[in-house]
Amino acid sequence: MKKIIFSMLALVAGGVALTSCEDKLDIPQKAALTTETYYQTDNDAQAALASAYEAFQIQTMGRTTLGPGIYTPARVLANHPGDDVNYGGQCYGDHEFGGSVDEFRFLHTPEAIYTHYKGIYLSLFSDNILLEKFADATSDFQKQAVAEARVLRAYNFFLLACYWGTPPFVDHTMSTSEVPTNSDRDERPEAPKSQQEYFKWVGDQCLMAVDDLSERASTADKEGAYRITKGFAWAMAGKAYMFAGDFAKAKDCLKKVIDSGKYALVPGDQFMDQFHIQGDGSPEKVFEVNFRYNAAAGEWSSGGGAGWNNHSTWMEPQCFQIRSDKFKRPPLGKYTDNVAGWGSIGLPKWYADEFVENDGLDSKRLKATMVNIENLIYGETGIDLIDNYYAKLKGMSHADKVKNDKIGIEAQDGHYGQSFWIPLKHIVRVGDAVEDGSSYSSVHRLNNIIIMRYAEVLLNYAECCLRTGDAGSAKTYINMIQERAGSKTVSADVDLVTLKKEKSYEMWFEGCRYQDLLRWSLLDNDTYTQECMDHLKKQGTHIPHLYDKLFRAPTSADVDVIWQNGSESNSRFWIGHTHEAQDAGFTVGWQEKHRLFPYPTTVLENNPELHQNPGWE
Repeated sequence: MKKIIFSMLALVAGGVALTSCEDKLDIPQKAALTTETYYQTDNDAQAALASAYEAFQIQTMGRTTLGPGIYTPARVLANHPGDDVNYGGQCYGDHEFGGSVDEFRFLHTPEAIYTHYKGIYLSLFSDNILLEKFADATSDFQKQAVAEARVLRAYNFFLLACYWGTPPFVDHTMSTSEVPTNSDRDERPEAPKSQQEYFKWVGDQCLMAVDDLSERASTADKEGAYRITKGFAWAMAGKAYMFAGDFAKAKDCLKKVIDSGKYALVPGDQFMDQFHIQGDGSPEKVFEVNFRYNAAAGEWSSGGGAGWNNHSTWMEPQCFQIRSDKFKRPPLGKYTDNVAGWGSIGLPKWYADEFVENDGLDSKRLKATMVNIENLIYGETGIDLIDNYYAKLKGMSHADKVKNDKIGIEAQDGHYGQSFWIPLKHIVRVGDAVEDGSSYSSVHRLNNIIIMRYAEVLLNYAECCLRTGDAGSAKTYINMIQERAGSKTVSADVDLVTLKKEKSYEMWFEGCRYQDLLRWSLLDNDTYTQECMDHLKKQGTHIPHLYDKLFRAPTSADVDVIWQNGSESNSRFWIGHTHEAQDAGFTVGWQEKHRLFPYPTTVLENNPELHQNPGWE
């Protein structure tokens, strides 16, 4: 419809018809355009591209008012199933959006699975509109917009393939009569028929886009980290081909990112900044979701649209903090600007012990990733974590601190899901977040969410080198990561186990671990990988609670008590273990069916052509 005609059938007033005015009402409708007339110019392409980025941002962070979820479902699914993350919180049953995924006791409709699945397809819709309407792009800008949308779409399909294997291949805007089915049942020849074909398609799409993309100007180009560039397209293609098992092609793509000179590892003393607002747009960022860098945007609105607070994560900052109310006095007040925490993620003891053994206590990477409970409580971290109340601790001896009952974990039920090392990497600090000031105060995280970091590029390249017989090149880049970390371990020789361990330390809670483990368990039979899969199978069976003996000493009812320093006589902190999910009748721990997530029940009910993944029927 190109215009609307107001038809005046009969309008009589005092016997006088007004039909003579009809021609004046035959006018184009204002503020409404058809797709045939709208998608024409560079400005139209720019608006469509902005919509694609907006949809991508929403599915990455999650927001109730703008998109799916409030707890960043993309990060929940990418990280919580890993063997290197414990489900935590106030107690069993708290933070079920992550807990059910972490312990593999979900059925078909946990919040994180449903909302992420929905969010990805909403994002794909915006990508497909741009790709279709500007398929015959007439300007360089339009071609670039198409290329950026193509890579955004490829990344979305990469996630779908990782999690659901052969999900519906929605590569176009669908008519109301179309009912999508699993891609391996899709009769169209272009539809991927296996998970590996999906990954190959993703890589091919990224390569198709490269020539029309802009390139990051230099390592100092912050804006080059906030949008799709040649560097991210090459990096994503390399990752996709690696997942498809084409290691030679993956190696070639990843080397182009390295040889571009547009990215670099930051010095070790800046490693911690990469996960805070100070690191946004750093030389190490290949691509990240940009929250705030729009001078025209207000806090809540901008020209009738959503402001930067609506485009931030919501609730995630509290989830990543330690559980503040478990402590006599919260020990992170100054560091976090007093953001209260819910403690929903923890570190398994085995993982923390291996990390410490590998890196040593002086490692900058280790100090940026986790903090020992004694160092945290006693203010002995070497970084400014504590508020003014703790200043007096600096003048105390260590022996006096150990006996000080003005600090410590006072909760009688302990700190659920925590071992002796507390996650620090993603805890918000001053400048990362603001509180909204509402009656139900929530915290909005403003620092960017990393999609791809240069360290991952180097580690993926090193893996491809090892799998293609180039151990020398692999050693160069693994050593580069180790040296920047300040690790005490700089390997003289490297193999796949070296690579796997190094990646586990470097990329903790950055969305790599779980999918890597599933991939490695199909490729390799080494002891390390099998032990990690065994950890997955035990998740939910042995939940640690961290206690402070000054407030709660062990009793005969406590199970599998572990003292931090080996014995009660020289330890203040101890761990006891429970298994509440099992007690409640849940089956917990990884099973073969968990190689793929289930399709949400609500989606299946509305689409009879979609078939459930194996083991979830």
